[in-house]
Amino acid sequence: MQVTNTILMVRPVGFRMNEQTAVNNYFQEKMTVSNDEINAKAQKEFDDFVAKLRSHGVQVIVIDDTKEPDTPDSIFPNNWISFHNSGTICVYPMFAENRRNERREDIFDILEQEGFRIDNIVDYTAAEEEGVFLEGTGSILKDRVHQKAYCALSERANEELFIEFCEDFDCFPVIFTANQTVDGQRLPIYHTNVMMAMAETFAVICLDTIDDKKERKNVVEHLKKDGKEVIAITEAQMHAFAGNMLQVIGADDERFMVMSSQAYKSLRPDQMDAIIKHCEIIHSPLDVIETCGGGSARCMMAEVFLPKA
Repeated sequence: MQVTNTILMVRPVGFRMNEQTAVNNYFQEKMTVSNDEINAKAQKEFDDFVAKLRSHGVQVIVIDDTKEPDTPDSIFPNNWISFHNSGTICVYPMFAENRRNERREDIFDILEQEGFRIDNIVDYTAAEEEGVFLEGTGSILKDRVHQKAYCALSERANEELFIEFCEDFDCFPVIFTANQTVDGQRLPIYHTNVMMAMAETFAVICLDTIDDKKERKNVVEHLKKDGKEVIAITEAQMHAFAGNMLQVIGADDERFMVMSSQAYKSLRPDQMDAIIKHCEIIHSPLDVIETCGGGSARCMMAEVFLPKA
């Protein structure tokens, strides 16, 4: 299945703007308040978001972060881990050194206590020693039904390692570069999932970021060939995190497209109608998390596809 009804999320205890990720995450911005206040506001946004998901029947497993070691981006677990329906857990190499501290084996135990089966762990973290990174479902967008994986190359998404992932997980690689304008320069977007979202029957994508026309055409052809309606967003909407969405399953097997309130408000009526034609929308305010973390709703949710024991 392309979508799941179970999401793992990590509640932060020391959320702030991570100086180690800001070097190539151009969505991050400083706030003129204390880190304690930033964390308190992020916790409120997190709790409200979880409550909203649960109110629609989405199963959310909440993990509490620990104060030590220092993990300012723990709220974005989808970058270091992914859970697959084969019973495999995949662990990924991270660009920022302090983000490597987010990896916690006790989360495996918690999932098993929740009734999930873990048969195998694929660990790519040794690549960090060579300065090679691939940051989970931030870097990789899987079309699970058609066994394809989309990846926008960047410092955090290495082409060779992505191809190795595709070989290990039997996926066809769709590779491209996505850029954003930073101080008049076109620079790679740090994660694929801020410019593109994959749902069952549609994809939301900022085609304007794919500067190479052949690459852009190739991506569109793959999506359309697989029956996806392509819903294009602008670069300005992408900066409002309109590309950072995730489809989930709620009560009575109903599908929802989940996004931040900022992303929701950025959509034009025709784009909104295009999404609602496929599924309902859930949105929640994530302003502080987006400003300091440079990530949004999709980044906060690690999908659990593991089989039940």
